[in-house]
Amino acid sequence: RLPTEAEWEYSARAGTATRFSYGDDEGYTQLGDYGWYSGNSSSLGSSHSDYGTHPGGQKLANPWGLYDMHGNVWEWNYDWYGSYSSSSQTDPSGPSVGSTRVMRGGRWGDAAIGLRSANRFIISPGNRNDSSGFRLLLVK
Repeated sequence: RLPTEAEWEYSARAGTATRFSYGDDEGYTQLGDYGWYSGNSSSLGSSHSDYGTHPGGQKLANPWGLYDMHGNVWEWNYDWYGSYSSSSQTDPSGPSVGSTRVMRGGRWGDAAIGLRSANRFIISPGNRNDSSGFRLLLVK
């Protein structure tokens, strides 16, 4: 199944509390080692051959061995979009109904800030494009 938004962020953070799984990287000097984004895969940031989506696993993995958690394609989440509660929560879930779903991770054409572990994007479930993908979660 698709991961919930909380499961996706937990996996992306891989035990960290920083902006990215590898640290805060406020100058975005390491981001290109971990993900595809506008700085290394758009027509503005690199050669035309790097423009667009890339095969998985070409960048460094996060501390838990997961690849492409930052960038390349936005990843669909199971949750419907809803506002966050201001109180601290453990394993929160989204609303039970809605009109838009949550996506996480950022995409190859986004600015670096869009690839933060906590960044969210919303999209209609019927929308399809070249910068959306998914990661399946095996539930045992």
